[in-house]
Amino acid sequence: MNDTKTLNIGMIGLDTSHAPAFTELLNDPKHPYHIAGSPVTIAYPGGSPDFELSYSRVDGFTAKLRGDLGVEMVGTIEEVPKRSDAILLLSVDGRVHLEQFEKIAAYGKPVFIDKPFAVSSADAIAMAEIANEHGIPLMSCSSVRYAQGLSEAIADDARGRIIGADCYGPMELQPTQPGLFWYGIHTADMLYAVMGKGCKEVRAFTNADHDEVVGVWEDGRIGTIRGNRKGNRTFGALVHREKASQFVDVYAAPKPYYASMLEAILKMFRTGAAPIDMKETLEVIRFIEAVNESRQTGAVVKLGC
Repeated sequence: MNDTKTLNIGMIGLDTSHAPAFTELLNDPKHPYHIAGSPVTIAYPGGSPDFELSYSRVDGFTAKLRGDLGVEMVGTIEEVPKRSDAILLLSVDGRVHLEQFEKIAAYGKPVFIDKPFAVSSADAIAMAEIANEHGIPLMSCSSVRYAQGLSEAIADDARGRIIGADCYGPMELQPTQPGLFWYGIHTADMLYAVMGKGCKEVRAFTNADHDEVVGVWEDGRIGTIRGNRKGNRTFGALVHREKASQFVDVYAAPKPYYASMLEAILKMFRTGAAPIDMKETLEVIRFIEAVNESRQTGAVVKLGC
């Protein structure tokens, strides 16, 4: 695909704050981090009637995209891939992603699916298989993965190879998005950005205010995530290398991490090459699934089981 060709972006799911945030960055030339040449032109609002954080927000975000940002609304999901070059599937409810992806896959357009990619490994694997069947470039992740401070720390290998990582962040819970699938996916994605795939087992420790998760990788490295439900809502990490450890301030750079993520998404839309290995994305989902099991039982859970 031509790197400079103008793309008309379609959007599915206007029940998340990401919908106006992404559209402003793509459609508003006055945005300080505007990405030119890829406006959102068409959208399907969607919404989940049993999820308050979905149905309570969809009307307001739909009105903003239609009225302030010039996006045309359509009444069916299928109309979006018919009239766009690439798709941002942003529905806040991870339970509906497989059903929605099934409806658009046959059109063969590249797709970004917002976090959580899925709320079960079965759904995640099914979407990966559908994408492979139709030859669709497919990507899913948390925008925190693209925080400039984190990217710079991962790239800076002057202190030797990475031997571990400790990531932390807010971890609110939502009944419809089990356990860590709601907010824990941010810290899980940070951990995988640093460590890469290859986790063999996890154990979780949980109470009303906190979660602590310990993952052991096949090569013996250990990575942890700490989730907080008591005040502090900041993300951060310690990246451990052979010679020293480095604190990662994800807020150090003024550029929003979703802007950096959108740049990577647009590059995928144009080139057809996904920047994140789908095997890693699938493992992130399996990691969270295993963590959720350990939260219930207190036992070590192997990712392969």
